[in-house]
Amino acid sequence: MPAFLSSVSCSRRRDHNALALFTVNSTNSNDCKLTNQQGDARMRIGFIGLGTMGGAAALNLIRGGHQVAVCDLDRDRAERHLALGATWADTPSMAAQGADIVFTMVFGPKQIEQVVRGENGLLSAMGAGQVWVDMTTNQPALARELAAEIAATGAQAVDAPVSGAVDGARTGNMPQFAGGDEQTVERIRPVMELMGPLHYMGGNGCGSITKLASNQLWAIHATAMGEALVMAVKSGVDLSRAWGALKIGASESWCMHHDAPSVFAGHYDPSFTLDLCQKDLRLIVEACDVAGTAAPATRLVCDQFEKARTRYGGDKGELHVVKLEEDAAGVSLRLEGDWVPHWEK
Repeated sequence: MPAFLSSVSCSRRRDHNALALFTVNSTNSNDCKLTNQQGDARMRIGFIGLGTMGGAAALNLIRGGHQVAVCDLDRDRAERHLALGATWADTPSMAAQGADIVFTMVFGPKQIEQVVRGENGLLSAMGAGQVWVDMTTNQPALARELAAEIAATGAQAVDAPVSGAVDGARTGNMPQFAGGDEQTVERIRPVMELMGPLHYMGGNGCGSITKLASNQLWAIHATAMGEALVMAVKSGVDLSRAWGALKIGASESWCMHHDAPSVFAGHYDPSFTLDLCQKDLRLIVEACDVAGTAAPATRLVCDQFEKARTRYGGDKGELHVVKLEEDAAGVSLRLEGDWVPHWEK
């Protein structure tokens, strides 16, 4: 039997509607402490998907003192995790066996469907008291379908895709947008906040919708950033001065602060590829269609990313959408400086 999550001790009122395997106990402390049935603060965690973001997030759970079993198609990705005390699981079902919480973060809908429904998938291993948290950028409808299937096993399901780029994942500042039962989300909050800020968005699927909206804005901002900087430089404004001005006031954005240095350095951020951008943009356009929104800017931006992907290759960095504008205008946005790649910070 897994050491099921059993209690959260914090300075909150007792919740009489809590699941049987959880209690909320009032204490004199302001700290919220999660424990399993044995009273051990260390959770048994399965983590499936050790890509650029998932691998960094899993390391933060290990450093937080939890017992983590990791699973990936490439065992070499687990080298650092195993060195820090994680155990290896050959399949998703093995990662879920005995776990209190199972996290997944894989490429997209096709992959997460296989992890859950496939041979040796989560549906064959999960049961009452366990919680599955999917951090994959997914179709909201599929997120709800899979959540219902997991719930039929007795487990709880939360969709909690993430943002914040690789540096956020590395430093434990990776925003998470959670959809699912609110009580369940609050009970696992202490564990999830080891990876970054946690925002509760509503029922199952709401986390996925929020992540798509976040990526929708980023893609528009990245495209617009390139257009604005190229126009300013081609019109005679010094690039450094243009960047300084466009980081403040009405034009300020996370993209201008965080991503412009990747353009200045000329690597265009290979930590997230154009293939991944187009996968996300297809999901975003589909979500707009389902919602019945026109989203003309989003559709134009999707076309721009596809042009960049066709011209430079799907394995190239996401900000090649800016290079597309540079090349069209005959302008270079190289800028001398100590541009430390964000994934090395």
